[in-house]
Amino acid sequence: MYNQKFYPTIVISDVHLGTEYSKTRELADFLKTVNCNTLILNGDIIDGWHIQKGGKGRWKKEHTDFFKIIMKMMENHNTKVIYVRGNHDDFIDYIAPLSFANISIVKDYVHERLGKRYYVVHGDIFDNVTSRMVWLARLGDVGYSFLLWVNRIYNIRRSKKGLPYYSLSQSIKQKVKSAVSYISNFEEELVSLARTRHADGIICGHIHQPADRMMDGIHYLNSGDWVESMSALLEHEDGTWEVYRHNNQLLKAEMEAESEPGYSHVESSGKGLRVAFANNFFNPFF
Repeated sequence: MYNQKFYPTIVISDVHLGTEYSKTRELADFLKTVNCNTLILNGDIIDGWHIQKGGKGRWKKEHTDFFKIIMKMMENHNTKVIYVRGNHDDFIDYIAPLSFANISIVKDYVHERLGKRYYVVHGDIFDNVTSRMVWLARLGDVGYSFLLWVNRIYNIRRSKKGLPYYSLSQSIKQKVKSAVSYISNFEEELVSLARTRHADGIICGHIHQPADRMMDGIHYLNSGDWVESMSALLEHEDGTWEVYRHNNQLLKAEMEAESEPGYSHVESSGKGLRVAFANNFFNPFF
């Protein structure tokens, strides 16, 4: 039996259901321990690009179970679900805006509570590659999957040597100036957008970098992802926000299991990890 903790609002993004690297089980474990008035799914929840090309690990039972958990939240706690479109689930463009029961499917959203106003958007609108060069973005998606595969193999070997998890992607990010510049420009653009919308803050995703900080008087919040960092945004009853990072204690055991003969699949994970290469060969964040 789970001991559930209440939060007025929870924000998750970039789950990428339909890919083999989606940490759906870990996300399900997290959601079973909380309840909320509003659950914001801020883009790239379903990876339509990957499903469309028929990639490995396309759709699994745990991906369906994820939506069953959300339905339970709606049933048991009357949770309001806001699904904001992202670039990987851009099929939503054909149906948004749409509301039924406790679900709203939108392209953006304004979250208001306790006198504070937050503009909620996935964030891909400020990425020229995703918004204007879709073919290049889809090509870059292959590079992202390759990086995650290399990262997993590398950490299996580290595990055999008794070494802790090491994120190759974060190491690369720290050494590539264009990556740091891209993130900085992305954040500044979104802060400017929030200001034009007369909002106190901006809530986004897209770059897989969880964040909670003030920028020029605007509260910048990024929910991160559920591919490596396994993070979410939690709004407390007093209106303050927290970046939640899921602590997966089974990483070493899972990696050791994967290295055994006959083991076919594992979803590697770690504590507080960040994706440094998103979906683009040419731009290290996407």
